Amino acid sequence: MLYAINLIRFGFITGLISFFIWSLPGAAAAYALSRGVERIGDTLPGPVYALLSGLNAATVGIIALAAVQLSQKAITDKITRILVFFGGAAGVLYNALWYFPVLMVVGGCTTVIWDYRWGHKALAPVINLFKKRRPERDVEAERQAENQPDAVELRDASQTGGASSRSAHDSSGLRRVGQNVSRESIHQDADATGTNAAEAAAEMPVTDATDGNNGSGLATISWKIGFALTAIFFAVFITLMVLRGTLKSPPRLFEIFANLFLAGTIIFGGGPVVIPLLREYVVAQGWVSPRDFLLGLAITQAFPGPNFNFAVYLGSLSAATGNSATILGALLAYIGIFAPGLTLHTATMGVWGPLRRRSNKAVFSVLRGVNASAVGLVYTAVYRLWQTGYLTASATTVERRGVSDNGIPLGDEAWLVVITATAFVGGMWFKVPAPAAILLGAVMGLIWYGITLT
Repeated sequence: MLYAINLIRFGFITGLISFFIWSLPGAAAAYALSRGVERIGDTLPGPVYALLSGLNAATVGIIALAAVQLSQKAITDKITRILVFFGGAAGVLYNALWYFPVLMVVGGCTTVIWDYRWGHKALAPVINLFKKRRPERDVEAERQAENQPDAVELRDASQTGGASSRSAHDSSGLRRVGQNVSRESIHQDADATGTNAAEAAAEMPVTDATDGNNGSGLATISWKIGFALTAIFFAVFITLMVLRGTLKSPPRLFEIFANLFLAGTIIFGGGPVVIPLLREYVVAQGWVSPRDFLLGLAITQAFPGPNFNFAVYLGSLSAATGNSATILGALLAYIGIFAPGLTLHTATMGVWGPLRRRSNKAVFSVLRGVNASAVGLVYTAVYRLWQTGYLTASATTVERRGVSDNGIPLGDEAWLVVITATAFVGGMWFKVPAPAAILLGAVMGLIWYGITLT
C-alpha cells in the first residue's frame, strides 16, 4: 500500500524507493534469522521447546484472528459466505501445488455464475419444490424480505461485523448486475488481489494521459503501458511455470524463485493468505522443516515491514538444504514474492480506468469470488499450524528428503490451547499488537515449562 500511495502521488521512482525503505530492513532481519536457525541442532533443551511451542501457539491465535477479520470483509452475501467455507474445508481435506490456485479460480467462476444468474432457471423447479415443503410462515417471511431489500442488507451488514449499510446495499446491487458497483465494494474486491492496486486507483481520478502528471498533482500511467506490463508479466509467468513443470531436475535456486513467484502471483487477501501457500511450496517440498517454518513465522511477525519478508527467511533455508548460496536464495525469494504484486499494481494503474469506465462487473464479480475462496484458505493455515505447533524432543520424526518433520497438535497440551486463545482474545477485543501477543506467548510457554515440565 505504501508503494501504491507514493506511486500515485510522486511517481514510479519515489514509489520504488519507498518500498525498499519499508521492506529491506525486515528482509535483512529475516535473512539474519535464517542464518541463526540454520545452526540450531536437531535436539534442543526443554525450555527452548517450551518457548517455541508458546510462540507457535500465539501465532496460531493471531492467524485465526486474521482469518475472522478477513472473513468479515470478504463475506458480502450468501455465495461469498459459502465460498469462504468451501475454501477452508477444501484446503483442509487436500493439499497439492496446483490445488490452491484451482480453488480460487473455482471461486471466481462461481460468483460470476451467481451474479449473472446463469443456470437459475434450470434450478428453479428444485428451488420451488423446496419452498413448497417449507412452512408457510417461512415462505411469507422470505417474500417480505425480498420486498424490503434495505432491511435485509442492513441485517447482513451486522452479521459481517459492522460493514456499512451502503456497502451491503451495493453488494446486493452487484448481484442484480443492472446496477452500478459502489466504490466501497470496489475497494473490498481490489484488496483481494494482494497488491491493493485497484483500491489505490479507484480512490484517484484516472485519465488517459501518458505517464506524468494529469493536472491534479497525481501521477498517471497510460493504458498502453499498463497493458504492456501485464503482457510482459504473464509472458514471464507462463515461461516460469512451463519450465517448472518440464525440467526433471531443476536447480534449487530456480525452484525457489519459481515457487515464490507463483505464490506472489496468486496471493489474494494479504499477509495471512500467503502462509498456506508458502507451507505447501516450501515445507511440503522438504526444503524447510515444519519446526523451522513455525519458528520463523512466529519471530518474523515482530519484524518491521511487510509479513511477506518471511519468504526471505524461507528462501535462505531452502537454499541451504539444497547446498546453494543462502544469500542468493534469500534474494530470489525476495524478488519472487514481491515482483508480481509490484508489476501488477503498476500495470493496474493504467488499465483500471478503462475497466472502471466500462463498468466491467464481471471483473469485480470474479475478484469477489477469488477473494472469498482465498480467505477460506487462511483457515487451512490455522489448521495446518495447529497440527504441528507443539514441539518436543520426543515428537515423532519423519525424514522426508533429508528434512525432519517434527510437531504434534497444540490440542494435546491444555496450556498451549490457552496461549492460542489468549492471543486471539487479546487481539480481538483488547487490540493487543501481534508482536506483543507473540512475546506473551513465549513468556507463557516458559511459565508452562516451569510449572509442569520441571
